[in-house]
This record gives sequence, C-alpha cells and structure tokens, in this order.
Amino acid sequence: MFDLTEVKYVKRIVVGSNDPAQMSTEAQVEQARALLNRCLTESPKGKIIGLEKSFTILQIGEHQVVLQWLSYHVGFPRKPGWIGDA
Repeated sequence: MFDLTEVKYVKRIVVGSNDPAQMSTEAQVEQARALLNRCLTESPKGKIIGLEKSFTILQIGEHQVVLQWLSYHVGFPRKPGWIGDA
C-alpha cells in the first residue's frame, strides 16, 4: 500500500496538446511519455497520485477540433536528482 504521507515531491506531467496556440508535436508527446515512464520505473520510484483528463473544443472555420490531454501527478518520497529544476 502506498501512503500519501510519504510524498514529499510531486511532478506534474502533461501528455498531449493543452494550448491551441502551440500544438504539441508527436516528438513532444513521446518525450512526455518517456518522462512519465522514467518517473515510474527509476529510483526513487514515483506513484501516480492524481490524474486530470481535460479537453477543449475549437471551431476552426467550418470544422470542430477536439484537443485532449492528460496531466499525471507523480508523487515521490524525495525529489529525484535526474529531474532537475524544470
């Protein structure tokens, strides 16, 4: 069982496009997925403590476009050294 009192650092990772003015490329989405996987597998291992599922509908001319993204909140017992300041 994972105890939330052990969480001392939380990293928020957004996977997908959350800004219609600046669409995420496939490489940026893959980079976010890789960071999430690293957070869940490398030491100190993180645990997903929260998940945001969001979307927005845009009207572009006659077309509707749906932007979807997930925001993962990964909790750690301490801040991993490999995360850096970003």
